[in-house]
This record gives sequence, structure tokens and C-alpha cells, in this order.
Amino acid sequence: MNDTPPSLDQVKLGIGHTLESMFLQNGVKKQSVDEYVKHYRVAYRGLMEQGTHLLVHAKEAIILAHSFATLGVVTTKRGGDFSQILLDKLGVWEYFSGIVGIESVSSPKPHAEPILKVLEMLDKDKEIQRDRIYMIGDTILDIQAAKNAKIQAVVVLCGFGKKEAMQESQAPLCENTLEAIRWIQQNSARDLS
Repeated sequence: MNDTPPSLDQVKLGIGHTLESMFLQNGVKKQSVDEYVKHYRVAYRGLMEQGTHLLVHAKEAIILAHSFATLGVVTTKRGGDFSQILLDKLGVWEYFSGIVGIESVSSPKPHAEPILKVLEMLDKDKEIQRDRIYMIGDTILDIQAAKNAKIQAVVVLCGFGKKEAMQESQAPLCENTLEAIRWIQQNSARDLS
């Protein structure tokens, strides 16, 4: 790795990508990446609860979405031992019916595999209509994964994605997750009438 650590802006550009990709893009040599990932995960496990919070209106959005939809999580973080624990600590895990993390797939976002895998989990008891499935995402990888899985995407601008890239995605743009859920609810109701 070069002697100068990456800037915060450089690190933010990698959010949503795998840890391996993030370390590579920030100058870590390929033969050292696995070691960096291992050390990162150990450090993250110790800090994740104190350093993680819900975005503004996220809990309201999750509760509203749960009132009319089945919810799942697709993440490039580890699912069961990181993300699910965080969602539980933040008081929202009970609203989700499934989670697919990086450890559960061979091809992460923007590939369709994580979305298709969580849809298999959610579709066990009922037939989900493909045209009524939405991915809410805050990075271009989320939107590309939705497109690759042939489902609809809604962009939230409150996360880490570059606004310009998100606008080019041609997906509906919402300021936050609550606005996104209301958009989906309104458009789903319109589709049923």
C-alpha cells in the first residue's frame, strides 16, 4: 500500500462495493487484501454497534413498508454476523423476513445473485409478483443489481451514492427512505386499480 492513507472521500466512493474491491481501489496490493479484510472485520465487529445508526426516517419507513410488503435485506456486509445483529440492536430486525450478505453469494452486487437469493427466501409461502418487487438503494450498485435481477429500483439520495450517477440511473429519486416507501405504496396502489 502506498504510504499516504486514502482520504475520507476516496473511502466513501467505495461504499457498497466489497471490502476486497475497496482495499484494492485504495492502493492495497492484491496479495495483502485478504489480510486487510480479516483485520478490518475484527476491528469492525468491536465498533459496529456504537458507530451505526439509522438514517433519518428509516424506522418509520421500515414500519410503513412492513404494513404492506414483505421486506428483505441485500448487503455487501456480512449478513448474519454483522448486519442482522445491527438491525436487531437498532430495533428493526423484526420487520424483515430475510437477509443475504456477502458470505451467502459468489457474485455480489451489481450482480443479480443477492437479490434473487433473498427473493427465494421471501417467496417460500406466497407467489410474489415480479412487477411488484422493489429495491431501494443508495448506491449505483444497488440500482444496477435491481436492473440485473429484472426488478424495479427506487433511489434514495440520503446515502453514499453520488447524486449525479443516481440521477442518470433513470430510477425514481427520493430524498429519503420514507419518501421512497410512500412512492412505492402510492404506485403499487395505482397498479392494483
